[in-house]
Amino acid sequence: MIHPRTLRVDYGKSTKVLCVVGTELHVNMNRSAPPSSKFFSVKCSPGVQHRISPPPQETAPLSPIPLNGNSVLLISMAHASQYENESKLSVKYYGENEEVLGKAVLHLTTVEISLDVDADRDGHVEKNNPNKGSWTWGPSGHGAILLVNCDSDRIYGKKRDCEQDYISRVSDLKDMSLMILRTRGPARLPEGYKLTMHISQGDAESIRVFRSRGAETTNNTLMNLFYSAFVKDYPLVLSSEVLSQEVPYLGGLAEMNFYVEGLRFLDKDFDGLITINLSLLEPTCPGFPETPIFTDKVVFRVAPWIMTPNTLNPVEVFVCSTSDNYQFLKGMQKLVLSSGYKLKVCHEYMNRGDRWMQDELEFGYIDSPHHRFPVVLDSPRDGELKDFPYQALLGPDFGYVERVARNEVVSSLDSFGNLEVSPPVTVNGKNYPLGRIIIGVAFPTATQGRNMTRVVQDFLWAQKVQEPIALFSDWLLVGHVDEFMTFVPAPDRKGFRLLLASPDAGYKLFRGLQNDGHGQAKMFEGETEEITLDEILKDENLQAENNYVQSCIDWNRDVLKKELGLDDEDIIDLPILFKLLEENRAAAYYPDMVNMIVLGKNLGVPKPFGPRVNGRCVLEAEMCSLMEGLGLRCTFIDDFAAYHKFLGEVHCGSNVRREFFDFKWWNLEL
Repeated sequence: MIHPRTLRVDYGKSTKVLCVVGTELHVNMNRSAPPSSKFFSVKCSPGVQHRISPPPQETAPLSPIPLNGNSVLLISMAHASQYENESKLSVKYYGENEEVLGKAVLHLTTVEISLDVDADRDGHVEKNNPNKGSWTWGPSGHGAILLVNCDSDRIYGKKRDCEQDYISRVSDLKDMSLMILRTRGPARLPEGYKLTMHISQGDAESIRVFRSRGAETTNNTLMNLFYSAFVKDYPLVLSSEVLSQEVPYLGGLAEMNFYVEGLRFLDKDFDGLITINLSLLEPTCPGFPETPIFTDKVVFRVAPWIMTPNTLNPVEVFVCSTSDNYQFLKGMQKLVLSSGYKLKVCHEYMNRGDRWMQDELEFGYIDSPHHRFPVVLDSPRDGELKDFPYQALLGPDFGYVERVARNEVVSSLDSFGNLEVSPPVTVNGKNYPLGRIIIGVAFPTATQGRNMTRVVQDFLWAQKVQEPIALFSDWLLVGHVDEFMTFVPAPDRKGFRLLLASPDAGYKLFRGLQNDGHGQAKMFEGETEEITLDEILKDENLQAENNYVQSCIDWNRDVLKKELGLDDEDIIDLPILFKLLEENRAAAYYPDMVNMIVLGKNLGVPKPFGPRVNGRCVLEAEMCSLMEGLGLRCTFIDDFAAYHKFLGEVHCGSNVRREFFDFKWWNLEL
């Protein structure tokens, strides 16, 4: 792309001009001509390209060109100079009788300047990509990508790397985006000219730029030598305190590496787009500031935080060890290890009795063409597990982000059992290849309902690539969407099934057993809560409560069908009853089988302690029957005493870090 630049020329003197390959100098011939000028002529050395606009009428060879009021001389250079003032162009002005009235001489020095990024997203910084100054989505899109440097490469004194304005370890560079300044030209710029890199005040809050000192001479004091043994010298160029800084011109054919660091994630007040400019400044009169004669710019987009659905393969499973959850922990260890995954246990000195691993954090990741790593989102709930995400997970290539509700009341709905994500779906022709985030809120007409804090919702919506869906979950006492829904992989249809808790399915199953003469079969056999099917089925209040619960779930079912493009064949109803407790909000009547952990084809399901017929729990049998058709295996985990009685289940007490999507978020068609 040609960059035009207006140039003033004075007759009667020589002017030294620095120009950039790819720019075109525009000289208004009438404005620079002596009074009474009627004609002009142009003469130049080889390598200088020029033309007149508008093109003059044909004249005899070597004859002066008539001077019109709008005549413009366009000058360009195809190659960089090897030394200063290498090329020359002169303009003569003539009067009515073609007498010479004046002469202007330009001594031209040409440089190549290109600020380059990975605009084609192939992991390599190409030279002067014409699309580097803009950003578009899609597989044919363009524009560089920037990661938030939210991991910690420090050995001592844990801190996110983006919280320090220096590079402490060379390994930190891979978390940044490479930007290269490529130049070609004479050994030095003409006196007074300089290169300056600059950003806007708004963008400065979101990035830092470092540069590699490279071949420049450094002061090799003993301290410098000691420091350089561990870390190269990468001085800070741009930050929130430094919006503009001169950068060296190295001369000849040269490259200088810069490293761009993302500081903040997309949010309500930040769309993720960043522009970095490089300007060539020209000196003016003494005492006056330099003026820009050329500016190159590049645009980055900060990578979004991406959640991972149950259909992606697990990497490792996290649970807590408490004084009373031995039975649960034993079942989880057996399930995870037999499934071939890693189990990481947060011990009581860290969790301080807080067992709700799912509620404290959500695993996701950030991705770019050159690097990707997991990032944990820390919830605002801040229970006794609040130190675990930062102290135990943050580290090299493991990032951390939090959203703090400073002016909002944090409720149970801010725990991340209330934050899920669907598998990839297509809805009315629109693709969601990374799935859609699902959160629970109050019913739209509620006046005093609980909601997820705005600061968390704003963060989730701002990521764009997994457009959220809001469900109605305030009808539950705890208020989490994972209490009535989950997703499991499937070999057919859309590649998954939505599992929904269903009181109707529970009553249908129990009435069928009663009709077959099993009304005296007992729920919770051997426990203080022991009760027969006949007693459950004659409890009219319980039936009324479950009718209400079913209507709440059906409302969410309709939303999910619409927003995920599902048919009834994509949904499986699980037989689960509920009961109303405080403020007429619901909790599972028996261990909530939908609140499971999904490990590939293995499901860790809360052991429901249902009525036994012919020596087998009918709820377990029904669950296995429903899942076996999908090629899934159920392992029932006893969470009754340690979790169910505290209004949670297996999913609430565990968390899974999963593999990343193969799909690249920047290929979305938005």
